[in-house]
Amino acid sequence: MDELELLKQQWQTREQTLPHLSFDDIYKMLLKKSSSIVKWIFYISIAEIIFWSLLSFLLPESNTKFTDDIGLHTFLIAANVLNYLVFGFFIFLFYRNYRKISTTDSIKELMTNILRTRKTVKYFVIYNVANSALLIIGSNFYYYLNQDMVFRVMTEDYGIRNVSQVQFMNLFFLIQILFGIVIIGLVLLFYRVVYGILLRRLHKNYKDLEKIEV
Repeated sequence: MDELELLKQQWQTREQTLPHLSFDDIYKMLLKKSSSIVKWIFYISIAEIIFWSLLSFLLPESNTKFTDDIGLHTFLIAANVLNYLVFGFFIFLFYRNYRKISTTDSIKELMTNILRTRKTVKYFVIYNVANSALLIIGSNFYYYLNQDMVFRVMTEDYGIRNVSQVQFMNLFFLIQILFGIVIIGLVLLFYRVVYGILLRRLHKNYKDLEKIEV
């Protein structure tokens, strides 16, 4: 027997010992992976709202005093209440998506649930980025309309001296712009890295499901 025939026999023997996955086995594997990913999305959203809640308690008292003195106290409370309500609604959607995917019993339904989850996450990211941007823009627009009050509060409470109101406000808005860019950039980076990785994995599962459905 020549060397080529010997190699063929060895390969056939190995092939018989390898496990063969059926469509049902592949589906169950993709179902488990997708369910795990959506569960992580749910957990991360809960961790995120806990993080922002803890961060609000760690803000210096001077920051709270400034917003109170400037007249933004009621507005910020209302904005925070609304934000927590919307955030809670998205957490509920993530949990519902996780339950639906976990109990899915067909390829088509799983593909539909994956698309729904990806869409929910995208809306969640858009809301949080837009909310952060609007809050920063809205606050600075209020500062712009009340520059005399801002300057008076800063001079009385923080001892700003030897600078004109025009000079101070120009510097104040420059710092606000830079601060806003950094905050929005960090928020975008967080969502792109964390949720982006999970969404790409879900997309890969969706593509694999398309192959076995055919």
